[in-house]
Amino acid sequence: MAEEFRVHILASDRDFFDGMCTSIRLPTVDGAIGVMARHINLVTALVPGEMWYRLADGTERTAAVSHGLLRVENNDVLILVDSAEHPEEIDMVRAKRAAERAKEIMLQSKSWQEYLQTQASLSRAMNRLKAARRADTREFD
Repeated sequence: MAEEFRVHILASDRDFFDGMCTSIRLPTVDGAIGVMARHINLVTALVPGEMWYRLADGTERTAAVSHGLLRVENNDVLILVDSAEHPEEIDMVRAKRAAERAKEIMLQSKSWQEYLQTQASLSRAMNRLKAARRADTREFD
């Protein structure tokens, strides 16, 4: 049986998850990173993408996460993100509209800052759609 470790995931609007896991995989600026029990201490930036985590009972969960931070310290994982959503919480129609709106605004951007902000919105919307579609078709790596 795999060793467990505590995971606490905080989104800006709620406590997303607090419990024991046997593994977790997160999107970072350097690519996906996997964490298991006794992982070395680490702090790194997270980017929008899909997060997978396996609960102590063997259940696997996935979520769409936005930008944030990961801290691993003494077998304790803290994840701070702007947003985290399980696929069943994602409104596909709303996410598609957000992606379309962001693409249109990017084409009309007048400043670099406006472009980057809109690019972040587009990234979040596309990530939400990907996570929801993957859950619908049960596609897991």
